Amino acid sequence: QVQLVESGGGLVQPGGSLRLSCAASGSTLYLYVISWYRQGPGQQRELVAAITSGGSTVYADSVKGRFTISRVNAKNMVDLQMNSLKPEDTAVYYCNAARPSMRPYWGQGTQVTVSS
Repeated sequence: QVQLVESGGGLVQPGGSLRLSCAASGSTLYLYVISWYRQGPGQQRELVAAITSGGSTVYADSVKGRFTISRVNAKNMVDLQMNSLKPEDTAVYYCNAARPSMRPYWGQGTQVTVSS
């Protein structure tokens, strides 16, 4: 059983930055593909970024060049650095941990609001 807790969300002005963290207990995160998803008001949940155990990363086109996903293995965490934030980045951001043949785990989400 993996418990995921997101933190770091908040209110930021357009052009600002936030760093989200996904902390895990119950298992070691480097065994999992870790993804950040987001769900804006009235929208479907979408993939933002993901990182494999080997460190390979993928990003949604909408965040390429602005967001960076990284592992902090010593702390059993995965971070999402978000720069040059836009109002359309406003959403609840969720951390997801997945391994083949196992059910995925989700955190409770953290709200990010980009507004002036």
